[in-house]
Amino acid sequence: MKRLCLVLLTVGLSLQLMGNTIDSLESVLAKAEGDLKVKTLNELFRAYINSDPVKAIGYTREALALATEIDDTKGMAASYNNLGVSYRNQGALDKALEYYLTSLNLYTQLDNKEGIATSKNNIGTIYSLKKDYGQAMKYFEEAHDMFSELNDKQRIIGTMNNLGNLHSDLQLYEQALKYYSQAFQVAEQDGKQFSDPLSNIGNIYFRQGNLQRAVDYYERALAMAKSSNNQIGALNITANLGEVYVQAGQAANAQRYLDEAMSLSKSLQAYIFEPQILKSMATNYAKQGKMREAYQMMLKYDTTREKIYGEESSRKIAQMEIALDLSEKEKEVEALRKDDEIKSLQLHNTRMVISLIVLGIFMIVAFVNLFFFRKKPKKTSISNG
Repeated sequence: MKRLCLVLLTVGLSLQLMGNTIDSLESVLAKAEGDLKVKTLNELFRAYINSDPVKAIGYTREALALATEIDDTKGMAASYNNLGVSYRNQGALDKALEYYLTSLNLYTQLDNKEGIATSKNNIGTIYSLKKDYGQAMKYFEEAHDMFSELNDKQRIIGTMNNLGNLHSDLQLYEQALKYYSQAFQVAEQDGKQFSDPLSNIGNIYFRQGNLQRAVDYYERALAMAKSSNNQIGALNITANLGEVYVQAGQAANAQRYLDEAMSLSKSLQAYIFEPQILKSMATNYAKQGKMREAYQMMLKYDTTREKIYGEESSRKIAQMEIALDLSEKEKEVEALRKDDEIKSLQLHNTRMVISLIVLGIFMIVAFVNLFFFRKKPKKTSISNG
């Protein structure tokens, strides 16, 4: 059962106002220059990512090229983060992680806490998808704490949803439901439409075998995703509905939802959803006794899954982890070296002060001795006649 990890971006946009937002951004873009143009291009990425990801990636690639040209570090960090989002949705997890780590490094250089938290949250989603739950928990909790310090409600909602996903994967369903419920309630209080927690609650009921409750939550979530033009969210929920109907033995309904999900996956280039869809299709065919079709779907499933989650991807991610660890160690060593230099300089300065004081004392003593020598009566020379 696939669950959508919310990808948090550096600037949030209200999906209810998306149409007006895009028009406004396009108007700004026509006249913008320099870092304002970079920022506008990245915001257009965010406006399009869930509805037209192909167009979205074009905007953020243009943003990265311009940001690099004008040395706009913040713009580069945002662009790399956005590229990570695109590659994650396409199922290229190692490439996504590479971009997220680059973004984190740039935001760290700027001491941009919002950007650091955003990158860490997104890194957590990669580890969660790779089932490295220890690393995922580390990054999600760090991101959640930072967003809480910043009082950024929209991103707090997202990290609560991601923490819910993690606890659900660990079969800690009560804690997961708590996170999902809190995320949905905070979103409602903030006037936001956020379908992910409802969909994820449906996932828990599915895992517990309560298919009707799962369908109820999926349908609520699907209506919300469609009303906000969140096509990635709609894809995720449609695939989940297909899987529910497979388990319920309703082959026609299952195939209808799975076909729709596969079509959306290809049009949105969201290939990360395809393994789940293909496996559900195989199960659906098998339950109908169509073993040839089931076998063909399983072959496609194996190929697609290996491409996304396989050993080569894991190896590349491990290499990036080592590089990140080395980078952090180098920073620690550099900090210690600077600290030693400061202490050495302080010691040197202390010695200079002591030397000056001692020299000063010698000069004072010498001056006093000279003064008294001049004041002393002169001796009379006696000549012997």
